[in-house]
Amino acid sequence: MMRKTPFKVVLRRLCSLMIKEWLQIVRDPSSLLICVVLPLVLLVLYGYGVSLDMNNIKVGIVLEDTAPDATSFARAFLDSPYFEPRVVRDRRELEREMLRGDIRGIIVVPSYFSQFRRNPSQIAPIQVIADGSEPNTASFVQNYAMGAWRNWLAQEQESSRLRTSPPVQAQTRFWYNEGLASRYFLVPGSLAIIMTLIGTLLTSLVVAREWERGTMESLMATPVTVMELIVGKLIPYFILGMGSMVMTTFVAVLIYKIPFRGSLWLLTLVSAVFLFCALNLGLLISTTARNQFVAAQTAIVSSFLPATILSGFLFEIGSMPLPIQWLTYCIPARYFVTSLQTLFLVGNVPSLIFKNIIMMLALGGVLLVFIIRRTRKRLD
Repeated sequence: MMRKTPFKVVLRRLCSLMIKEWLQIVRDPSSLLICVVLPLVLLVLYGYGVSLDMNNIKVGIVLEDTAPDATSFARAFLDSPYFEPRVVRDRRELEREMLRGDIRGIIVVPSYFSQFRRNPSQIAPIQVIADGSEPNTASFVQNYAMGAWRNWLAQEQESSRLRTSPPVQAQTRFWYNEGLASRYFLVPGSLAIIMTLIGTLLTSLVVAREWERGTMESLMATPVTVMELIVGKLIPYFILGMGSMVMTTFVAVLIYKIPFRGSLWLLTLVSAVFLFCALNLGLLISTTARNQFVAAQTAIVSSFLPATILSGFLFEIGSMPLPIQWLTYCIPARYFVTSLQTLFLVGNVPSLIFKNIIMMLALGGVLLVFIIRRTRKRLD
């Protein structure tokens, strides 16, 4: 009959294992590079390099009509911060530039523009030609051109005091991100991607490094249990990961000026639960791959890529095919991205945050079960 190990003995073993891990972290600069340098580099890339804001789009304006109405409309594009226009008189001058990709669209003001404008019962036509080889940019050109047209028409009606405006006018208001700055939702979402990569990489190299250096055999010869071994390796890297989260949040709020409207305690709780999932995934990888190179590559493919593509960080989940939408429910970063964007831009929404926490705890628990079943104190 096996005797139960006293709690003091278990605690002493855990402390010894954690001290060993801390010494390895201090002696191995790669861990410090992963949790300090890598987050800052990725945050700079996501904060400054990735942007969905379309400014200074190069377009051409074909001004076939030189009447005051036509030149006034062309001036609306020249004064817009979204366009960098070039005005010509002949469309053929811009077709070659469009072919080379030097401009992304052509706005044609026809020669009969003023004639239509003189007749209030008719609408003056304009033509918008966009480069469809880049669909997103083409959509921006089309929408921004129509927006410039509506703004110019409203100004013309106000200046001439025409009574042709509709009795009901819609006034658009954007909640949570009034300026529609893409950085406001990209930077909080990027924190989830960064923590996914860091948490998985930190632990994916742990056990693989132990096998390569031959220290795993020594650990197996000790009375340390499988659970003590797992916990002793997770806690030090959990502290490192939370330190990286504090650092990146500090940079996002103070350097990038991202508003934070939620609770710090709730942010800490969500980050801790997500890091629990990421560390478990990395540890599961490291127990399977006994080579650091293989473990690192597997960690990137199984965590970083799904978190970037399937979490809703860059691509809307609702626009994905239905089977892919079902697959996203197995990606912990999906819940973390939503939680971070909510806490930063909206504030505390307990019904959403705690639902995401429960889902991440469930996924982390499943990973932990696989780790326990996979980790055995044997050399085969």
